[in-house]
Amino acid sequence: MNVVVTPHASGALGPYSQGIVHNGMLFISGQLGMDYVSGLMPDDFVGQTELVFRKIKDILEAANMSFYHILKCTVYLTDLKDYDTMNEIYARYFSPPYPARETVKVAGLPKNAKIEISVIASR
Repeated sequence: MNVVVTPHASGALGPYSQGIVHNGMLFISGQLGMDYVSGLMPDDFVGQTELVFRKIKDILEAANMSFYHILKCTVYLTDLKDYDTMNEIYARYFSPPYPARETVKVAGLPKNAKIEISVIASR
């Protein structure tokens, strides 16, 4: 088991790792749209979502992987009215065949985030 850490994704807000590689599989913890330098989060959904995907990209690259390697995504939204916007941004990062995915509406996320995404990737 190897821990994946990059300074380009904000540190964990609790006792967990940015990512763990085990037997060729990369498990990326849920990422919020927080800027890794300032620790601040944009107020808007698009800004948060873009930061989430940039952080996932940075963690993938730290593990010598890319979006191509993602098998599964779990998307947490606090408001399902953002679903179509999320899909538009999501589609810029993936191409067919798309990873398996579920999208779940939640009552709240840490730091009052509007979106959180976790992924599983494999070499």
